[in-house]
Amino acid sequence: MARARAQDSNMCGVSAAIVVIEGKWKTYLLWLLESGPHRPGELRRKIPEISEKVLTQALRELEEDGLVHREVHDVLPPKTVYSLTGFGHELCGALAPLSDWGHRRLERLATTPVAS
Repeated sequence: MARARAQDSNMCGVSAAIVVIEGKWKTYLLWLLESGPHRPGELRRKIPEISEKVLTQALRELEEDGLVHREVHDVLPPKTVYSLTGFGHELCGALAPLSDWGHRRLERLATTPVAS
C-alpha cells in the first residue's frame, strides 16, 4: 500500500498501522531502539544483512512517521543518534502481544509434524 494512501481517514486502523511497520527491517529496528539510543553504525553491526541505503531509508521513514528521533551532534566527526519517541514506545507496546503470538506460532510449528 502506498504511504500516501495511509493518511486516508477512512482506512482500517490495522492497515494504517501496518503501513508504518511494513518492510523487512522496521520492526527489527524498533526492537533494537527499544533498548535505548543507537548510532547508525551500531545498528548496522547488529543487522549485518541490511545495506546502508536500506537502513537510512527505513530510519527516515520511521522518523517521518514520528516513531524515531534523529539527533545530530555538532562535533567532528559528526555524530548521529537515533532513539524512539514516545509514539515509538507506544507502538512497541502495541506490538508486544503480536510478538508473543509469533513466538507461540514458532513453538507450535517446531512441535507439529509436517504433513507429507
